Amino acid sequence: MARGPQDQKTRGVMEVDWPFFGELCRGLALKVWRDYEPDLVVGIAKAGVIPGAVIAAILRVDFASVALTRLHEGEAPALLSRPTLSPRGRRVLLVDETCDSGDTMRLAASLMKEEGATEVRTAVSFRTASYRPDYWALQTPDFIILPWDRWIIQEGELIVRPDYAAALRDSGLAGEPAHQRSAGVGGAEGRGDAPARDLTAALARGRTQAERPAAPQRDDAEAAPARGKPAKPRARPKTTGRKAPQR
Repeated sequence: MARGPQDQKTRGVMEVDWPFFGELCRGLALKVWRDYEPDLVVGIAKAGVIPGAVIAAILRVDFASVALTRLHEGEAPALLSRPTLSPRGRRVLLVDETCDSGDTMRLAASLMKEEGATEVRTAVSFRTASYRPDYWALQTPDFIILPWDRWIIQEGELIVRPDYAAALRDSGLAGEPAHQRSAGVGGAEGRGDAPARDLTAALARGRTQAERPAAPQRDDAEAAPARGKPAKPRARPKTTGRKAPQR
């Protein structure tokens, strides 16, 4: 879940677009694959459902969701609905988009064990505070703007989510293209740091996809016949019949 913008003047803002979101999911899935073999990925609704489903698809394992929320700001998270698939007898990977205190992740992990999971590990796209999950793609203190809820419907109109808009204004990024940030990405990566190290470098350079070489251009002489030279006439087919006798 994206955090409130009350202290945006003291930290940066990271705008995540869809291509970069895909890179994060692939890097995070690779980290997990190198170290763990889950047979069920559980996304924590709402924000964790989207990366969780993508990571489950990459790992080719079952996916389920569990709904937890804070009824009021500052309160402990509460359970809204149990996992949509039973974790009993399974190795579970819990996925959320970000984590701060870790209260939500701890509650979800406790629930998985209560439901009979044999092992539970945790993963997030962004480690944003002191809580240390088992796996993460990037570590940053920034306020995260996600691609799927950047635009919302309010009174029948599509608008930028108010807390996102406030964060962008405070950081001076309002109106700028997506996938920018106002400060450098910090810190260490989670287990298996090679993919995240590449992602961090790409993010610091403002790239969201691997650079691709430009397609070679054809020579004009190859692309079209030279100007000023008439095209050769087609040869007429030869006739094989006899000539008519002259009278």
